[in-house]
Amino acid sequence: MLAAALALAGCSTPVNRAPVEDRGTFAGQVTPGAQSGSLAPDPQTLPGAENAGKPGYYTVRPGDTLIRIGLETGQSWRDLARWNNLENANLIEVGQVLRVVPPVAGTVAAVSADTGVVTRPIAPPGVAPTPGGPDAPKPAPAPAPAPGAGPVSPPPAPTATVDDIAFIWPSSGAVLAGFDEARNKGVDIGGNAGDPVLAAADGRVVYAGAGLRGYGNLIILKHNNTYLTAYAHNRTLLVKEDQNVRRGQKIAEMGNTDADRVKLHFEIRRQGKPVDPARYLPAR
Repeated sequence: MLAAALALAGCSTPVNRAPVEDRGTFAGQVTPGAQSGSLAPDPQTLPGAENAGKPGYYTVRPGDTLIRIGLETGQSWRDLARWNNLENANLIEVGQVLRVVPPVAGTVAAVSADTGVVTRPIAPPGVAPTPGGPDAPKPAPAPAPAPGAGPVSPPPAPTATVDDIAFIWPSSGAVLAGFDEARNKGVDIGGNAGDPVLAAADGRVVYAGAGLRGYGNLIILKHNNTYLTAYAHNRTLLVKEDQNVRRGQKIAEMGNTDADRVKLHFEIRRQGKPVDPARYLPAR
C-alpha cells in the first residue's frame, strides 16, 4: 500500500515547464535574451532582419533602449519609434533591426566607423550642390592683374558650415572630471543643488526624463543633423519634449539623481559619437 501511495503521489507532481521569456520591459528596456531553458528567437524572423548590416540601420544589442539608441545615433527616440512603426516603444528585441535615419526619398545614409550615422541629402534637380562638394563646379580662374596694379588681395577665408555651433558652458561650476572616451563620455561640472543648468545652444528637446540608467533626470537637446547635447543628474527638469529652447535658457536645476554627488554631467555628441566638450566650449 505504501508503494502504491508513493506511485500515485509521483503521478500527481506538476510537470516542470520551460521558462517563458518576459517581454514586459520598462522605459524602452530590451529584454537581454531568453531565460535558461527557453528558445532564443530566430534572428531571421525578427523585424527588419532583411536590413541587417545595411547603412542607416541598427541592430539592437542587449541592454539597449530606444532612448540610448537615439543618443548613440543622434536621433530622437520618438522619431525612431515612428520610422519603425513601433506601436509600443518598450517592445524592442535583441537582434531586431531598426531604421535610424529618416525614410526620406533622395537621402543617402552612411554609417560612421564608430557608432554615429551620417545622412547626406541629394540635391534635387535644379538645386546647386553644396559649395565645396565633390560635384561643385570649379571656379573660373581669376583674371590676371593689370600691369602696374598693386598686389591681389587673398581670397576670403571660408565661412563656417551650417552645422557649426557656438556652444556655451551649461554651468559656471568647476570641472570635476574631464572627457575620457572609455570612462567618461563628457565632462562633470560641480555646483550646488538647484544651480541653473543652461542650454549650450539653440535646439529642440528630444528627451526629458529618467529612463536612461546612469544619467538620472536627463535632458537631450538636438541642435541640427550633426549635434546633440545631454545634461544629466538634474534635480528638476524645466522643459518638455519637442519644446524649442534658446542658447543660455535655463532648462534644469542641478542635482544628484543617479550620482554620488551634486553635479552636471554634460555631453556633446557629433553624429551620435561622444566628443570632448573642451574642444567645442569657449575657454574660461
